[in-house]
Amino acid sequence: MDVARPLPAYLVQRFHGWRATTYQDNKAWFRRLAESGQHPRAMVISCCDSRVHVTSIFGADEGEFFIHRNVANLVPPYSPDGTYHGTSAAVEYAVTSLGVAHIVVLGHSNCGGVKGCHDMCMGHAPALEEKTSFVGRWMDILRPGFERVKDLPDADRPRALEKEAVLVSLENLMSFPFVRDAVQGECLTLHGLWNDTGAGSLEHYDPLRGFVPV
Repeated sequence: MDVARPLPAYLVQRFHGWRATTYQDNKAWFRRLAESGQHPRAMVISCCDSRVHVTSIFGADEGEFFIHRNVANLVPPYSPDGTYHGTSAAVEYAVTSLGVAHIVVLGHSNCGGVKGCHDMCMGHAPALEEKTSFVGRWMDILRPGFERVKDLPDADRPRALEKEAVLVSLENLMSFPFVRDAVQGECLTLHGLWNDTGAGSLEHYDPLRGFVPV
């Protein structure tokens, strides 16, 4: 079945603009990356949200970050059951093949996925409870985080749950044997960040102090 259609004109125009400027100015660098392969120093796991622009936040160039994006920047627990695991596959490749030195989990404000989990756990989103909901079943990963913040005031709970999405992911990363071995062998470090997209601020998770400004 032929479902593909021509690229929208504005994307075609932007590509030609990039090709004529950024690529032409850095042609040698792009060719070097293509020929020598990628050697990123860090993996960043961030949300699909279009407002979270990882490379802009850190001023990163091509080849610096191995970036994986999914709904609510979640990492599921280690579960080698023979089914499809896109995020787990990305983590495995980053650690065992690319040998990244850091994994950064980047959460953010006003996350729609986290809001969906919050509403579902509060009983306000029956559609997400359905077995056929891909979003709902994915957000089940965050239910342990909801249990930790469910008694907070209504106004504080959503943002706290966004930060729990980061913490749950860090906890689940350590359930992967190859991640745990790399961390314990001091070849890999894990980091949790939360970005307020409106304020342009960044917070880093400190085990002793919680999330603190960067």
